[in-house]
This record gives sequence, structure tokens and C-alpha cells, in this order.
Amino acid sequence: MNIVIGLVIGLIVGIGVAYFFLSKGINAKKDILLKEAELEADAIKKEKILQAKEKFLSLKEEHEKMVNNRNRKLQERENKFNQKDKTLNRKIEEYNRKDKETTRLKEQLARQVEIFELKQEELEKIHAKQVQELEKLSGYTKEEAKEHLVQALKDEARTEAMAYIQEIQEEAKLNATREAKKIVIQSIQRVATEKAVENSVSVFNIDSDEMKGRIIGREGRNIRAMEAATGVEVIVDDTPGAIMLSCFDPVRREIARLSLHQLVADGRIHPARIEEVVAKTKKSLNEEIIETGKRTCIDLGIHGLHPELIKMVGRMKYRSSYGQNLLQHSREVANLCATMASELGLNPKVAKRAGLLHDIGKVPENEPELPHAILGMKMAEKYGEKPDICNAIGAHHDEIEMTTLISPIVQVCDAISGARPGARREVVESYIQRIKDLENVALTKDGVTKAYAIQAGRELRVIVESEKVSDKRADELSFEISHQIQTEMTYPGQVKVTVIREKRSVAYAK
Repeated sequence: MNIVIGLVIGLIVGIGVAYFFLSKGINAKKDILLKEAELEADAIKKEKILQAKEKFLSLKEEHEKMVNNRNRKLQERENKFNQKDKTLNRKIEEYNRKDKETTRLKEQLARQVEIFELKQEELEKIHAKQVQELEKLSGYTKEEAKEHLVQALKDEARTEAMAYIQEIQEEAKLNATREAKKIVIQSIQRVATEKAVENSVSVFNIDSDEMKGRIIGREGRNIRAMEAATGVEVIVDDTPGAIMLSCFDPVRREIARLSLHQLVADGRIHPARIEEVVAKTKKSLNEEIIETGKRTCIDLGIHGLHPELIKMVGRMKYRSSYGQNLLQHSREVANLCATMASELGLNPKVAKRAGLLHDIGKVPENEPELPHAILGMKMAEKYGEKPDICNAIGAHHDEIEMTTLISPIVQVCDAISGARPGARREVVESYIQRIKDLENVALTKDGVTKAYAIQAGRELRVIVESEKVSDKRADELSFEISHQIQTEMTYPGQVKVTVIREKRSVAYAK
């Protein structure tokens, strides 16, 4: 028991001693750790202080730079403001100086206006006095003198205008004639031409005069039947071996000629047979007309024509104008139009179509009271032709206004085909009348003593009195006469007007 207690006491004493020494070691270690921590904290503190100082210095330097830049910009703006202020002050001074100068000039101008008004009154008085003196000297009032002066100026201006117009026309001719001649000559050279043919009478040849009696028939019944069936006058006279067929319609005349040929070849000539043969011939000729129209369109390369227009083209074969076959004339105009349109850069197919159809108004089955150009235009419109072709048909004799470039080409080519030598025959009476009309146009002018149309009406020579007509008036007279001929008359080609003014002094030595 005592041993156990002693052991327990010893154990307790040992534990206490051990605890004492252990606490001392812990405290010593604690003190060491605390000192190390303090040293480390001091080092960190010093480092942070250094970093803070560096950051502060850096921020301070940046701030100083910003302040310096701002100060520099402020200084620049201040310099600009100062410069503007100086400029503005200079402008204000200049404005003030100009304002003073303007005021001075206004005052000076006001004084000059007053002086001018005074002088103006004086001049008006002097002018009125001079006008009165001039009226007394001249015998004219102010209004009469003004009217006389205006009339003189008008006459002078008119004379100068005539000369100027003539110069312009000559210059235009010099510039345009070369190319125009080239185009026209090329067009004419590439188209064949034919001469005029008869257009009112056909001659039917027979082998013997005995056939005349058979054609006449008993008491003339065969001729009456022929004339009633065909509408053609059959003339049987003393001309050996020939019978004349006279009719204004060439289709009827051709029907009568073919019918007579068939009757004479067959030998049976009596009224019933005549009516039968004429009916067959009419049908055959109508078929031939249509075939001629189709063949013409194929030859010219024209497609899509209405059947009625094709028939009219075929009827042209049996119609003539001033002795010129209408179908040949239309073919010639079509080829000329195509050639000229190609030279001018236009559509040759449209031009050729318009050229072929331009005279269809001459071959209607009835005879309406319309010019053939207007009638042809209406027929083309009726059968679906395009507006430019219809306009070219209607305007080729200036009945309507031309609206396309094809229209003047058709007009020119129609004139080329009809005006060439040998193309047409003109009736003597109408030719003589045209010559007289040319001379009468000149004789109606004051101062004209004589007028002569020469070169088949291509030139008009006018002789004037030298005492009544001056040189300037002669120029005006030639212009007026040519303009009147151009607007009032119809003629082929062009007419040259020559005004002759001369003064002859005659004396005799005795």
C-alpha cells in the first residue's frame, strides 16, 4: 500500500517536473517565433512602404505630364484667341474705314445726282428746241420722222437678211451637196430604168381586113356586145391590119385585147360567145394580177402583205402615170428607197415596203374623191400597215406632215424615178400652162418688164427696169419669186430664177 502511494506520488512529482521543463521550452520557442514574425513583418512593411513610394512617384509624374499638356493646350488656345481678337480688331477698323468712305461717296454721289438732274433738265430743253427746229427744217413731225426711220431700218434689215439667207443657203449647199449627190448617184446607178409607154390606146393587129367585118358583126352587134361587156371603145377604121381599143382603164383595155385575141383565134364571134370569153378573160386576168403582185413581192423580198394590197400591186402593171408604167415605177422607187436608206443607216426593208406601196392610191377598184396619197394611206391603215409606212405613203406629195425619216426618202425617190429623162411624158397643154404660170408669177411683181421661161421650164429669166428696181431690190425680187414658185406651183426638179437689171445709154453721132 505504501509502495503504491509512493509510486503514485513519485509519478505525480515526475509529471510536474516534466511539465515545468516542457512549458519552459514552449515559451522559449514561442519567443523565437514571435521575434521571427516581427522581423518578417518589419521587412514586409518596409517593402510595402517602398512600393507605395514608387507608385506615388509614378502617379505624381503622370499627373505632372497631364498638367503640362493641359497647360500647353490652354496656352495654344489662348494664342489662337489672341490672334483672332487681333484679326477681328483689324477687320473692325477696316469696316469703320470703309463705312466712312461709303458715307463720303454717298454724299458725293448725291451731289452728282443733283448736278445730273439739273443738266438733264437743260438737255431736255435743248433737245426739245432742236426737235422743233428739225421739224421746221424737215417738214416732218417727230412721229412721222420716227416712222420714216423705222421703215428705212426695216428695208435695210430685210436686204441684209436676204443676203444673209443666200449666204447660208450657199454654204449649206457647199457642205451638203457632195454627200447628197454621192447617195443619190449611187442609188440611181444601182437601179435599172425604163422609158415611157402608151397609156390610153391599145392596138390589136389582125391578119386581114376581112376579120374586121366579122368583128363588127351584123349591124354592129358584135362590137356593141364587146363594148358592153368590157367597157372599152372598139374603133374599126381604115387603118390596115389594126383595130384600136380605147379606154382610160388599162385593165379593161387588156381584157378587151385578150378577149379579141381568143375570139379571133377561135373564129366563133357572136354576142353570147363574146360574153362568155370576156367573163373567162376577166377571171384569168384577175388571177394573173394576183400572181403578178405575189411575184413582185417575192422579187423585192417583201413579206406579210395583205392579200388586197398584193392585188393592188398587181393592178399597177396595167396602170401608167404620164406614160410611165406604175408597177415599174413603184419597183424602181422601192429599190431606190432601200438603197438610200442603207446609205443613211436606216431600215432598208421598211423603206422598200413604203416605196412599193406609195402609189397604191392610184389603183382602187372605185374612184373616190381623194388625192391618191391620202387614199393610199387610208388603204394601208385599213390593211394593217405600220404607222411609219402609212405616213410615208400619205406624205410623199406633202398632203400631210412627215413624222418619220422614211417619208422624205420616199418623196425624194419618187421624184428621182419620175423626173429622170424619158421616164414620163407630159401633155403639151399642161406643159404650156406651166410655162405660162411661171412667167405670170414674175410679171405680177412691180418693176418687171419681161419674163421668159427657158430650158423647158427649168430656168426663169426676169428683166426689170433699172430706174424702178435697185440692185438690192433685185436680190429681194429673185428670192420672192423663187419662194412663190416653190409654194404655189408643182414642177419637176428645180427652177432657177435669174433677175437681170441693166441700164443702157444710147447716143448717135451725126
